Amino acid sequence: MAPDEEDSSWKGLAELSTVGITLVLATVIGLAGGYYLDRWLGTTPWLILIGLGLGIAAGFVSLFRSVNKSNRNGKG
Repeated sequence: MAPDEEDSSWKGLAELSTVGITLVLATVIGLAGGYYLDRWLGTTPWLILIGLGLGIAAGFVSLFRSVNKSNRNGKG
């Protein structure tokens, strides 16, 4: 394996390894935001559920973007 191919492999691995962390952080941030807005506005449990849904959606959008970017870089 050539040195530039090895560097490319490490870069791809580093980019994809952040996917799990991104999924968890987006979900936790959405849940925490909904929780604090619910406590502030007294709308329990609606904003928690909306924040959780938005956090999960944001995590999956990030996941799909990372996978698509990885696929594009792997084919070219």
